Amino acid sequence: MTGEARIIDGKATAAALRAEIGREVAAIKAARGIVPGLHVVLVGEDPASKVYVASKEKLAVEVGMNSVAHRLPADTTQAQLLAKLAELNADDNVDGILVQLPLPKHIDTGRIIDAIDPAKDVDGLHPINAGLLAGGKNGLVPCTPLGSMLLLKQALPSLSGLDAVVIGRSELVGRPVAQLLLQADCTVTIAHSRTRDLAAVVKRADIVIAAVGRPRMVKGDWIKPGATVIDVGINRLPDGKLTGDVDFAEAVKVAGAITPVPGGVGPMTIACLLKNTLTAFHARRG
Repeated sequence: MTGEARIIDGKATAAALRAEIGREVAAIKAARGIVPGLHVVLVGEDPASKVYVASKEKLAVEVGMNSVAHRLPADTTQAQLLAKLAELNADDNVDGILVQLPLPKHIDTGRIIDAIDPAKDVDGLHPINAGLLAGGKNGLVPCTPLGSMLLLKQALPSLSGLDAVVIGRSELVGRPVAQLLLQADCTVTIAHSRTRDLAAVVKRADIVIAAVGRPRMVKGDWIKPGATVIDVGINRLPDGKLTGDVDFAEAVKVAGAITPVPGGVGPMTIACLLKNTLTAFHARRG
């Protein structure tokens, strides 16, 4: 194979998805006089979390949704946070609830996720939504895996029968994206830190999804010529630059299509959060 891989443009795809959501929200408003409501809960002053929440708020407003951020102090108790979630669960104007992670150390993240109404769990992390996904049934799917699949289907219109390797087994990305690939009729391998001869496992894959959180771990010579590579990793280097889990400069010479970092999966995550809010709205209100 000669030349460089086709770059899968997450920014453009996310912008198109948001525009489509905006049109649908406008149509709902015109027909019914209501709009979907997304409520984000932020506990504490984590700088990265504050940036993410501001970005989610801005983009939700841009597509015409009712966007509310609940900013709670870092010393908020677990009981106080659970009370806030109970209030949002009971509020019929709230279609989507997202608790920005990570939470302060004194709060049990698992307890908080379990307390969100699964029908409003737009992060797709509630055990009921995870179970629906594992069973191949309709539920709310985690945003990053959903975004990864939309980019993958743009690069490869048919995934049926392809050999897919997912590097990473987290509940946030690795496991749910493996379930989505199975639903798309791929043959799926989940690889991780204990996988023997990881390079050889990756080398046989038509599709590689890297979600391990280690900068440039996946080398160009691990990639099968012509394979499609979705790089979920976002790692900040000592010089402040962002890089993925794949060595892009090497892999772009071998792959058939590849997502860049930044500008690949990242923009899709927030777009899919808005998509999930719309899905939750329809499921709840018909």
